[in-house]
Amino acid sequence: MTVTSFASVPAMFLNRIQSTPDAEAFYYPDETDNWQTMLWKEVGERVAAIAGGLRTLNINIEDRCAILSNTKIEWILIDLGILNAGGATTTIYPTNTAEECQFIINDSATKIVFAENEEQAKKIMTIREQTPSLEKIIILEGKYREEGFVIGLNDLEAMGREWLEKNKQLYLDRINEIQPHHLCTLIYTSGTTGRPKGVELLHDCWVFEAEAMDNMGFLTPADKQFLWLPLSHSFGKVLEAAIIRIGIPTAIDGRLDRIVPNLAEIQPTFVAAVPRIFEKLYNRIVSDSRSGGDKSLKYKIFRWALNIGQEVSTLRQSGLEPQRLLRLKYAVADMLVFSKIKNKLGGNLQFFISGSAPLSYDIATFFHAAGIKILEGYGLTESSAASFVNRPDAFKFGTVGKALPGVEYKLDPNDSEILLKGRGIMRGYHNLETVTEETLNDEWLRTGDIGQVDADGYLKIVDRKKDLIKTSGGKYVAPQKLENKIKSLCPYVSQAIVHGNARNYCTMLITLDEDEILKWAEEAGLENLTYTDLTQHDDVRRVIEPYINLLNKPLSPYETIKKFAILPIDFTVETGEMTPSMKIKRKVVENKYKDILNSFYETSLQKM
Repeated sequence: MTVTSFASVPAMFLNRIQSTPDAEAFYYPDETDNWQTMLWKEVGERVAAIAGGLRTLNINIEDRCAILSNTKIEWILIDLGILNAGGATTTIYPTNTAEECQFIINDSATKIVFAENEEQAKKIMTIREQTPSLEKIIILEGKYREEGFVIGLNDLEAMGREWLEKNKQLYLDRINEIQPHHLCTLIYTSGTTGRPKGVELLHDCWVFEAEAMDNMGFLTPADKQFLWLPLSHSFGKVLEAAIIRIGIPTAIDGRLDRIVPNLAEIQPTFVAAVPRIFEKLYNRIVSDSRSGGDKSLKYKIFRWALNIGQEVSTLRQSGLEPQRLLRLKYAVADMLVFSKIKNKLGGNLQFFISGSAPLSYDIATFFHAAGIKILEGYGLTESSAASFVNRPDAFKFGTVGKALPGVEYKLDPNDSEILLKGRGIMRGYHNLETVTEETLNDEWLRTGDIGQVDADGYLKIVDRKKDLIKTSGGKYVAPQKLENKIKSLCPYVSQAIVHGNARNYCTMLITLDEDEILKWAEEAGLENLTYTDLTQHDDVRRVIEPYINLLNKPLSPYETIKKFAILPIDFTVETGEMTPSMKIKRKVVENKYKDILNSFYETSLQKM
């Protein structure tokens, strides 16, 4: 008999390993980058050993254990081990500073930190005296030890296996103790402003999400997923829940530089990613097609194929298929161009899932023209990541799809802010009662996003409520629309920020994609210049300027970009302009480059 629901994630996991013990669960790279396979029964054994080890360290219901690691097989094993011991997982990004780790550990009262390697363990050791709740560090890789305070993951598992020999029933009893209302995950939002807030997500949140994705029916055990997303982020975590519920074989490797090679090796049927990945893929594809110049035969064939693909895309978005001559042309375009793109992505890809930030309509239609669907979804950490999503057989580009089964929504009648309700909504912000009350109003989550819903129930995100620009002339501008558009128009643009709140016109800061601009420089005879030199070169500005003009052409006068600057470095997580989930920290950027922004308006009559 199929179980329809579960009290907790561990109960759902136990059902999975009992139902399909010999099915392939995960693939992961070993030290030589050869892929290894783990069956569900093997996953169950490793998870039980970790949980048993944590029981010897007196981890009880809702006790917090933090994971400080990049995405890898051990992340999921540890997460499930924590949950099966009754604890709750606190997530910490590997890029967090020691000070940020200290805040999260103390705010969450974390007892144990799982550190990926010696570097991360030593980072936590520097704040040991300032984190009184911390009892032990467990290191995943490396030989570093410290007076019994730092032990290895293999040591913990050995302790757990010994404990399980005598206490198997206690292990199962603890799983039965865990109820839907118990804390499962404490995710600290990376935050585009201010200190991160701990989002309390219950076991029922993840069980609900897993059931909703299962009920939609387009993810099945016959699929093969490649998972690289940060598991410290809710987007990665919701996919973990789906893996357990549905039994989706999944390859795991969080190294960004291995994404494209891994796609070719793993040959997945679907991959979830953030828009920045699609933007970089798009830039690479367009740049490669232009390698012989805009007048080359190669580029002419690419443009011809793309035009044919876009005709077919338009038909298919309307539920129609190409007929006769167009069908023949598309087959030729596929043979000459699109099949090569799909082969680079593994050859078996049925669709991408995009989330975490807005996806450009142009990039979605570009990939669809090539025969690859990008299904955009929407949700917040506070809603357990997935609240809306396009389906393979029911999608509209430019929207985030329809609500998941069981998600309630409405738009605030005053400003069209999206409000959400349902089992996936957080319990609240940890230790922030007032902020919780402001965000959760009569069980409705105020998302901070402005939306529109069409007659078919598809949601379109207009922009972040706090990011909307109001010019000094009283006109509202949605900056993300313009930022996404310039990235789809110009293959050399990496990131863009539109500025203009309380100003009398809009301006833009741009960063360049290093790989693509260096490739352009080589063709332009400027290969002796560095990336930084190129960002300030007049010839590069002359290359970018026509794209700004193209962006401005269909816009209302108050939306147009009057001035722009190319910054000398790109935005990164490490330099503080981006969150680990690749969202731009708008206020950080505007403050960092305030002199450039102010210079745009020096001749303006507006008060600065």
